[in-house]
Amino acid sequence: MELRSVGELMDLLHACRGVRDTPELTRSRIRPIGGTPAGGPVDLHDHALQTAALLRRGHPSDKELQVAGLVHDLGHLLRPGDDAGHAGHAADAVRPLLGERVSGLVQLHVTAERYLAATSPGHGPSPLDPSAAGGPMTPHEAAAFENDPLAEDAVILRQADDAGRVPGLYAGDMEDWRTLLELVARRSARLGASD
Repeated sequence: MELRSVGELMDLLHACRGVRDTPELTRSRIRPIGGTPAGGPVDLHDHALQTAALLRRGHPSDKELQVAGLVHDLGHLLRPGDDAGHAGHAADAVRPLLGERVSGLVQLHVTAERYLAATSPGHGPSPLDPSAAGGPMTPHEAAAFENDPLAEDAVILRQADDAGRVPGLYAGDMEDWRTLLELVARRSARLGASD
């Protein structure tokens, strides 16, 4: 599926309400300070809003990063049960509408988890998380990842992804993001037209 309009994307984001990635994964991924898993399942809708809000707060001028946070887990909705491929499915879906940078960040958010597992003590991919297959990166893989121009921002997205799973936390309304999605889509269309 390729998204061609902000309206289609908004419909998909609204459809995330009540949809969860694997509940066991959700519980195991929440790592409060100290590394002890906590919390309960957060649906994809609230997770998207929390992740994007964290990115907006920490990186207010990087609109594409914020949008990547909003859409990074859409693959769970597009292909239920394909946890290992969810990043690729989401990246492919948003690329025509939101552009290469947003798509690239979405694609790399799982890879960034493996990078963090290799380079940050106490941060490891959940053993239940099939999307982080392969475990922590080898030193060679980590060096190659660091050379990717999107690597630093993908790590920032991953950290917001990990933090954006707080049950019951209100992070705004999905409709509040429509204007920013339209802005990023227009910018992407202009860039695509000039290629």
